[in-house]
Amino acid sequence: MSRAIIPGSFDPMTLGHKQVIAAAAEIFDEVVVLVMHNDMTKYVKDAKVKEYAFDTDARVHIARLTCADIPNVRVETRGGLLIDAFDEFEGSAIVKGIRNEQDFAYEQIHAAWNLAHNPRAHTLYLPADPAYAHVSSTLARERLAKGEDLSDILAPEALAWIIR
Repeated sequence: MSRAIIPGSFDPMTLGHKQVIAAAAEIFDEVVVLVMHNDMTKYVKDAKVKEYAFDTDARVHIARLTCADIPNVRVETRGGLLIDAFDEFEGSAIVKGIRNEQDFAYEQIHAAWNLAHNPRAHTLYLPADPAYAHVSSTLARERLAKGEDLSDILAPEALAWIIR
């Protein structure tokens, strides 16, 4: 069985994320969306502590609502290193969505590190649909803080749960 691991903080998961997940679900037998808690302070001196708008349980719930209609997707959460979770879930590949050249350059650094520390942890890049190339979790959080409409970038079920 082929299994894609799609890691991210998903704070919150957007329709752009969902598009990449759905594309991976067409390629792999199973997709594990891995909601991660990025605490680089454990690994990098002077790293900035990442603050989340949504706690881990909320991010997992939003991801599950967003992906509920994709049958071969499951949402899990883990702390620690992606390369360890990759082995735990018996991944075939790490899948990352790429919106632009900056995303690619950033993800290349992580992919090289992952592969250097786990020779099975190859990364596959899937391009974002141009309709979602501008969409990010940061944009979602900014628009949410301003009380703006998010129906074009968040799944309806997730949006209903967030604004309840």
